[in-house]
Amino acid sequence: QFLKQLGIHPDWQFVDVYGMEPELLSMVPRPVCAVLLLFPITEKYETFRTEEEERIKAKGQDVKSSVYFMKQTINNACGTIGLIHAIANNRDKMNFETNSSLKKFLEDSLSMTPEERAKYLETYEAIRVTHESSAHEGQTEAPSIDEKVDLHFIALVNVGGHLYELDGRKPFPINHGETSDDSFLEDAIQVCKKFMERDPEELRFNAIALSAA
Repeated sequence: QFLKQLGIHPDWQFVDVYGMEPELLSMVPRPVCAVLLLFPITEKYETFRTEEEERIKAKGQDVKSSVYFMKQTINNACGTIGLIHAIANNRDKMNFETNSSLKKFLEDSLSMTPEERAKYLETYEAIRVTHESSAHEGQTEAPSIDEKVDLHFIALVNVGGHLYELDGRKPFPINHGETSDDSFLEDAIQVCKKFMERDPEELRFNAIALSAA
């Protein structure tokens, strides 16, 4: 529904990933061009995030200039940021309506820095209104913009044969190594499993895949 309201033709849709075993992954329609992971922000995760950032800053990493990445400055908007990351890095595969608000946002923001994109989203009424109306259509009441929420969305995408984790709370994309169109879902799920292994007592993990309809 959210994609439709943003002016994207329904030839791609988000589907639930019911489990991470091969037989359950085989139920996900292919091809898959992005995976969104919902996970809890815990003390263990925050410790890991700080260490990961310091390690990458010290060692460096290869991030292609074609990766579209934006920071998150709006509270409780990680789902919208994740969706923008998923679509923006697959925009060549998407069919947009001519008056698509998301298409205009992406075209306007392509030359911006990750921080400028975040600022632009703050003032971009069309996406904010769509986000709010979609949130109210869900089965559970959406948290208010100021409420503290300890669940967070990130996007996993394939750009130029590399699997990137895009998280607006982080200073940069995370390169998780090589992938391909054929192996992308399995490779993305391996990254999701690492999140789960860092917090073995936690059960609040959920993945959805952007699949061809």
